[in-house]
Amino acid sequence: MTTATTTASPIAQPLSEVDPVVAKAMLDRREGVLVDVREPDEHMRERIAGSVLMPLSTLTPAKIAALGATRVLVHCKSGRRSADAASRCASLASSGVSVTSVHGGIEAWKAAGLPTVVDTARPKWSVMQQTQVAIGTGVLAGTALGYLVHPGFLAIPAFMGAGLIVAGSTGTCGMAVMIARLPWNRPSACAAGSCST
Repeated sequence: MTTATTTASPIAQPLSEVDPVVAKAMLDRREGVLVDVREPDEHMRERIAGSVLMPLSTLTPAKIAALGATRVLVHCKSGRRSADAASRCASLASSGVSVTSVHGGIEAWKAAGLPTVVDTARPKWSVMQQTQVAIGTGVLAGTALGYLVHPGFLAIPAFMGAGLIVAGSTGTCGMAVMIARLPWNRPSACAAGSCST
């Protein structure tokens, strides 16, 4: 885990959200640590330089506290997951740690003309999008084959549905894990931060 320590000015009142331009200025003044709460494949494909990856799926207040910063800015793609992360870590305010969501996420960051680090060799679709397309295709094909060819093919959408129930109840999707291991989803040299825009 990456550990970062910052010197921050006193926080009078914690903010629930901050504008990307304001967030960039705070980071430039070393007044906080930026945490990316998206999934690893999203972070590798495009990220904000200097951000620390802590996926929302495994994020805890203890992990945020371990950064050693008094002000932590969290971001995701559009702001929804980062708002959840900030809410999840609200209890840290009692120990002097402010966790604030960057409004609009990395999409708003880019819309404001702020720089990102991009790995153009990675696929445009995230692992989750690839998984959704694979499951949707399986359900559609299985249903069509079950109707047109043989009812036995209905086992395919039934299997996919059962997999979604397991994924939803455990937080782990076997198909997403397999798709993440495909060659085009693996880290590349650019993931080290050499490709910036």
